[in-house]
Amino acid sequence: MKKNKLIGSIGVVTAAALTLVACGKSNNAGGNEGAKTASKFPIKTAVKPAKQGGTIKVAEETDTPFTGIFNEELQMSQIDADVTSPGQESLFDTDDHYKINDKGAATLKLDRKAKTVTITVKKGVKWSDGKQVTAKDIEYAYEIIANKATKSQRYADQFNIINGMAEYHEGKAKTISGIEMPDGENGRVVVIHCKELKPGMTNIGNGYIWENAAPYHYLKNIPFAKLESSDQIRKKPLFFGPYQLQKLVRGQSVTWVPNKYYWRGKPKLDKIVYQVVSPNSASQAIKSHKFDIAGVINSQWKQVKDTKDVTFVANIPLSYSYLAFKVGKWDANKSKNVMDPHAKMGDKNLRQAIAYAMNTDAVYKHYTDGLSFQIPTLIPAQFGDYFDKSNKGYTYNLKKANEILDKAGYKKKGKWRTTPNGKPLTINFMAMSGSSIQEPIIQNFIQQWNKIGLNVKLVGGRLTEFNSFYDKVQHDAPGVDMFLAAWSLSDEPSQTQMYSEGTMSNYSRFVTPENNKLIDEMDSQKAFDHNYRVQKFHEWQKYMNDEAYVIPAINSYSIRAVNSKLTGFSLKPSQRNNDHPLWYNVAYAK
Repeated sequence: MKKNKLIGSIGVVTAAALTLVACGKSNNAGGNEGAKTASKFPIKTAVKPAKQGGTIKVAEETDTPFTGIFNEELQMSQIDADVTSPGQESLFDTDDHYKINDKGAATLKLDRKAKTVTITVKKGVKWSDGKQVTAKDIEYAYEIIANKATKSQRYADQFNIINGMAEYHEGKAKTISGIEMPDGENGRVVVIHCKELKPGMTNIGNGYIWENAAPYHYLKNIPFAKLESSDQIRKKPLFFGPYQLQKLVRGQSVTWVPNKYYWRGKPKLDKIVYQVVSPNSASQAIKSHKFDIAGVINSQWKQVKDTKDVTFVANIPLSYSYLAFKVGKWDANKSKNVMDPHAKMGDKNLRQAIAYAMNTDAVYKHYTDGLSFQIPTLIPAQFGDYFDKSNKGYTYNLKKANEILDKAGYKKKGKWRTTPNGKPLTINFMAMSGSSIQEPIIQNFIQQWNKIGLNVKLVGGRLTEFNSFYDKVQHDAPGVDMFLAAWSLSDEPSQTQMYSEGTMSNYSRFVTPENNKLIDEMDSQKAFDHNYRVQKFHEWQKYMNDEAYVIPAINSYSIRAVNSKLTGFSLKPSQRNNDHPLWYNVAYAK
């Protein structure tokens, strides 16, 4: 199950994150053999009798330290989510179609007529200090998200479906009136009163129901403004998942030991150690068995494919990379995106030409043997009929790119084109650092844009480190005109939490009446009719590709090299937590 969208790295394949570009130049000039092989790999390890004990090491492949925000309400980085995964667990389990069932830490009941969502925490679901998870813990998680002092980027206007949420967010109320605790704060039942229920609410990751809890008894004395930097979040977090944090080497490694109060029972492993490793060292680490679980860097596949004593487990995760154009800013006072009518990248013709000039499919096939591949729309094919398979997106076409710019008045003056009013045009492009092939891939795109007469320059003259990259993106740093980023998606396709007017995560900052209308319609009461909802998703994909504020780039196979002595490692939706295995099930085989 995957609850929320997370920002991801490009150029890094981690054990359980985005696998969008890889490192180490492939000798293949652009084949598809890697993809053919990966498609035959299992989605889980063989089921064998498990034994108690043992330590496993998990590789976190990144060229940057993790920030170490051990709280889901404040966490936005996929890297942080990875290293937190042994402790961090959702309230809800799902079936293999992402539908919430009753097998998790809490149950969910929807009453469309009464417009209520009832969450009941199971007795015995305890924090790692032995305290029962309570109704207040669920309410408190909403408060962390909605209180402006925390500066949580999880807040978006879709939460305003809850009665009183907007008033609390604006500081007009001290509590969220729509969250009721019928048995009191220490009870286990929460009733959420909504303006209406939405069609995706039966599925995990719907964006309207928060699917985690926060330990109120442990955090309540910390001012909201200081919560993210507190030791209780950064050094000594509490979780109700199978493991608890034992040791932290800041930015480099996390050691997890069993949570003796875990509600499903005692986990099998003695320790799980997440360790940061450079993507450029990943293939050697796999071949030397330095880690028990490691993500395969896609362009290094040929170097590791013959490794003995590992099981290769693969899937195509719900994720994608994208090129976005900055056309506005986030207004924190009004909690909404505001477009700049004079934005440099405000002309659709310019954006479309840039998209057509990208040889995305060819360059990624060249480096990854087909393991990374171009996608045509912002709805991945894994979402079934919500994906519009008739939409072909932006295929490489330099002639068309030039024609669009010529017709729009971007005339060449020497080597470079000018704006339609004759002024010099320099486009500042930001891309994050990562693997050894990230630089040549980015330079390839810049050369493609140069071919159509666009003077594109890297922000700062070089690739930007992951944490700095997202700091600039999230805070609308001046001097960034377009950027290449990535999403790890939630399991429900609603686009409200990523591209609506009232979500901070709409990093392009584009706002149009038509986009607002389509996003509202895909989650409207009419959208309880599946065919209607599918139609609106198809209309939205067509609109987004035409407007080209955000250009879909690639998705990839995600391959994990798993110690063949392990059992219980699975990426099936019913047996995972976010993009990670349910660590309770992972063990050494007898």
